[in-house]
This record gives sequence, C-alpha cells and structure tokens, in this order.
Amino acid sequence: MTMLLPLAVPVLGALAYAVIGWRRATAWISALSAAAVLASAIILAGSQPHTALAGLLRVDALSAYMLIVIGAVALLATVATPAYFTTEIAVGRATARTAARHSVLVQLFLAAMALAVLAANLGVLWVAIEATTIVTAFLVGQRRTRPAVEAAWKYVVICSAGIALALLGTIALNYASARAPGASGLDLAALAVNASSLDPGVTRIAVLLLVLGFGTKAGLAPLHAWLPDAHSQAPAPVSALMSGVLLSVAFYAILRVKVIADGALGTGFARTLLAVMAVASLILAASLLVAQQDYKRMLAYSSIEHLGLVALGTAFGSPLALAAVLLHILGHGLAKGALFLGAGRILQVVGTSRIDGVRGLAARHPVLAGGIGFGILALIGLPPFSLFASELGVFRAGFAAGMGWLTAVAVVLVLIIAAALVTHTSRMLLGAAPDGPGTATRTRRLPVPTALALIGGLVACAVLGVTAGPLTTLLHLAADTLVGAR
Repeated sequence: MTMLLPLAVPVLGALAYAVIGWRRATAWISALSAAAVLASAIILAGSQPHTALAGLLRVDALSAYMLIVIGAVALLATVATPAYFTTEIAVGRATARTAARHSVLVQLFLAAMALAVLAANLGVLWVAIEATTIVTAFLVGQRRTRPAVEAAWKYVVICSAGIALALLGTIALNYASARAPGASGLDLAALAVNASSLDPGVTRIAVLLLVLGFGTKAGLAPLHAWLPDAHSQAPAPVSALMSGVLLSVAFYAILRVKVIADGALGTGFARTLLAVMAVASLILAASLLVAQQDYKRMLAYSSIEHLGLVALGTAFGSPLALAAVLLHILGHGLAKGALFLGAGRILQVVGTSRIDGVRGLAARHPVLAGGIGFGILALIGLPPFSLFASELGVFRAGFAAGMGWLTAVAVVLVLIIAAALVTHTSRMLLGAAPDGPGTATRTRRLPVPTALALIGGLVACAVLGVTAGPLTTLLHLAADTLVGAR
C-alpha cells in the first residue's frame, strides 16, 4: 500500500486543484503532497524489495533513494510556490486560474516521476518519462510569452526525438529478450539477471538508442539544446523541479539500462558511450558558461555540467563511483533547486534575468544574496557541501579505474566552470545597485517560505556533506543494485 502513495497522493492533489482551484485554503496542498511523497519514500527505504500491481511496480534500494530525491526537491519547490504566485498575481503576471493550472500540472509531474522510478518494466518506465515531457511542456510555456512558447516547442521537439530513440531501443531490447532463453520480456530485474543470454548485436543497438534517448531528456550532449531555453523560461518552481529532479529521473533510466548492458556486453561499451557524452557535456558547459549573460541560463548550463559528472561517474562504474553518483544526484538537486528558487526571486524584484542588470544584491537583499552566494559555493563543490564529497568520490574512482587522463580533463573543465560561476555571481552580489525604473521593488523582503526553501535546501546539502547519516546504508545498497549483475 505504501508503494502506491507516491502515485496516489499527487493525483489526488491534482484533482483537488482541478475542482477547488487556487485559494488560501488550497495553496499548501502541493507542499503537503510533496511531504507525503518524501515520507513514503523514507518508509520504503527501510523495507525489503517488493512488487505491486501484478509486478508492474517494484521498489528496491535504488528506486527508494530516487523517490527521496524527488520528494526532497519537490518539497523545496512547492513550499516556495505560494509566495511566488502571490507576487506574480499582485503584479498582474498571473491569475488564480494560472496558479491552479500550474498546481495541477506540478502534481501530475510528481506522479509521473514517481511512476518512472517505481516502474518494474522498461515499457512502463518509457511511458512515465514520456508523460513528464507532455506535462512539463505546458509548464515551460506557462507565461505564454514568445520566448516561453518557443522554449516549450523546442523542448517538445527535441525531447520527443530523444524519447522516440528510446522507444526504438525498447523495441529492440524486447526483440533480443524474446529470442533469449527465459521469459524476461521488458522486466528490468529479469533482464539484468538474464542479460548474458541476450543477442550482443541487437543489444548493442538497443543500448545505444536507449542511452541517447534518455540522455536527451537528461540534458546530456549532443541532444542538450532544449535545456537552457526551457530552464530559463519556466517559472522558478518548475525550473527547480526540472533541473533538480527531472534530469536525474531521466538518468535513472540510463542507470537501469547500464546494468543490462554490462551483463550482456561487458562494461566497455556503456563505459565508452557514457564517457564520451560526459566529456562532451563538460566541454559544452565550460565553453558556454565563460561568456554567459543570463543568470537563469547560467544555472541551466551548470545542470549540463553536473549531469556530465554523473555520467562520468557512471562510466567509471565501481561501487565507490556509483555511490558518489547517487550522492551527487541528491546534492545537486537540493543546491540547484534552491538556486533556481533564488533566481526566480531575483527576477521578481529586479525585473531582468541579465547578469549585468543585477548589482549590489548583498546590500539590498542580504538573505537572498547569501543564499545565492552559498548556493554557488555548493554548486562548485566546496566543503562542507555534499557536492565536494561526491565529486571527490567520482574523481578518486576515475584514477582508481585507470582512467586518469580522462579524469584530469574533467577536473580542468570543472575548475573552468567554477571560475566562471564565481565571476558571474560576484558581479551580481557585490558593488552598488544601479538606480532607475524598478528600484522600489528591490526593497521587498524575501518571503518567509522562499527563505525557508532556499536556506533549507542549502543546509540539507551541507549536512549531507558532513555525514550522510541513515542514507549511508541506502547509498551502498543502491550502488550494489547497479553492480550486482556483473
């Protein structure tokens, strides 16, 4: 029964918003729904692997961990949402109807992501990720400005191409499974156990299509072009969810596929494919961040960097690397979710997303500026934040795996990206604020729920950097799930 809660609660929340609408009495339903998802994930993390709905759903350490990521980042985004829409409605950029539609879509988004990580079948996983594309397309274009609509269409076209590749890969893998001994079908656990009996030629094609397809949704190069536009045009809570959770859920599908690929083809094929995509993503992020002029796009390109690091750690493939990858997914989700919420508040009080249009933020908005500053420090991997521990784990695993030259290249690119992020952010936080239209709006205080989400996400990221606590066992069990089929 607990396994159904992460699906049922958001669906009920969507129905509540659809029927009642957005008002004071319903504004916090989304946050309560996200809290319920997080609570059920914690309960499932302490249980033994089991299935539900005639085997269509399965929970193990990895899926429970990903549910925790979804619940934690969603809680940050939904806690800040009422204050976000209060401001948007007050200045006429949104209405109560807009907020209600937004909340319905966000709840369906949470349900689709929960379904993706609980799916026992590759076909169901594909359907769930396709559902996230449909739902988030409306969220990206929510403001209905020309740039927002263009970003939504770009997102739909590119991600649909990627999902089509993943569908072809799913069909090819099903073909290989149907001609192998046993009755694996598209059951992920059965495919992992019986991977050695799959036809290598067909499986190689299937894995290539699946990694490219799901990699598109994860924002990895070469099919990454949708991500900067979508993240920069979406409302701040949506950007937080897309960058902090959606990319990781798409990469979760790649993690499941890699287990099958390693069993059928050995570790070399998936390792090479992921390493190439990872380095390409890091090079792309580094080259475009250096001259970036928009702070929301800056955060979006940073997401490409961090998913590149996740792909690199997955390519290394050792238990240490995979545990670091999973810790990185959670740390990045918390830090990036908080930063996008902060960026959304900056846009509301300053009125521009251009870096050169924001000056002296520390003097006028010290709490907001402090959150942004510490968030960037977390993002570039400084201690005590968890991204320091996870990046260190990935790099250590790379040198231990005999891929020192590749790891060294990644370290150099990460340092370039860190320098660019610090340079751009310092220009926004320091100095004297410019005078001119909109100066009055800069005196507005940071709403308490937004401050709680911003500070809470960064504090959680810092605590994880000091000690993973109860998550330590779950991390190792999840990593073992990804190497158990070898």
